[in-house]
Amino acid sequence: MRDTKESRLLLVLLIAIAFALITVDIRGGRNSPADGARQAAAAVFGPIENGMSTVVDPVGNAVSAVRDSDDRHDRLARLEKQNATLKAKLGSDDRNRSRLNQLDKMLKMAGEGQYGIKGAQVIAIGSAQGFSWTVTIDVGANDGIRRDMTVLNGNGLVGRVTTVGPDASTVLLANDPDFTVGTRMEGSDELGFASGQGDRPLRVELLNGKAEVKKGDRLVTFGSEADRPFVPGVPVGTVTGVDPSNGGLTRTLYVTPFVSFTKLDIVGVVVEAPKKDPRDEVLPAKPKPTPIPTVTVTVTPSASANTGSDSGTGSTTDSGTNSGTDETDTNDQQQR
Repeated sequence: MRDTKESRLLLVLLIAIAFALITVDIRGGRNSPADGARQAAAAVFGPIENGMSTVVDPVGNAVSAVRDSDDRHDRLARLEKQNATLKAKLGSDDRNRSRLNQLDKMLKMAGEGQYGIKGAQVIAIGSAQGFSWTVTIDVGANDGIRRDMTVLNGNGLVGRVTTVGPDASTVLLANDPDFTVGTRMEGSDELGFASGQGDRPLRVELLNGKAEVKKGDRLVTFGSEADRPFVPGVPVGTVTGVDPSNGGLTRTLYVTPFVSFTKLDIVGVVVEAPKKDPRDEVLPAKPKPTPIPTVTVTVTPSASANTGSDSGTGSTTDSGTNSGTDETDTNDQQQR
């Protein structure tokens, strides 16, 4: 509309009419002649107004929130009670208890070895590149994960990170045929290299072909330069087989891993290496040998044995008595 004298006059007239209607409505109260028109407008525009008010009227929402605070408090209390019930239910679930135990065990190992770890969960098995022994975990570059980081769990060495995405990573497991890690024997410090063999024990080549090794000996990771891809001191496994020494430069061992690669769930990525080599401190305590019970057999004399003993005693007494009688007769004859 153009700004003309006619438009200005129309605007003034409309304002005057509006004020007149307001005055009549106020003075009329409940019997106001404008009440019918107001109700009709409310019926048409009321739903639209209510919908818009929830979006564009924060003050009204705040007032309603204060007014309904008691109801909301009761509702919040009910929700908290439901959450507590759910947590209690989850806490009693076998799977969640198992995960909590795995996490506690892993954190204990990390504390003993002074490893800084990022906890993760296995979310997939295998990889798109082939049939290698790998798993996918739910942490990635956004969580500080980098390629060639050590992965462990509460039992020992799991593998190393090979591929990193924003929110997920691929881990090459220690039993993969392409996996190799430097090892060190507990106690003797003999060095070697362990390689994966799928579902068979790890194959370890000791650098000392004349090393004294026996079943039950244990190995840990030797560590890598700059702690990538392996940090030192992570438990690897237990010797279960030893090839005879043939005078070669190396000696072959077969090691059963501490980790069960078909039951992986909670793992940890070592994002911070220990300040010093923990050596054998992270290895679990050796099981104590089960004592062999000693059986002591006590022989109890039977009734027949007792009877025989009595007979022997009687015979001895009679013999002694007769002997004594003969000696008395002899003495009497000598005196005569």
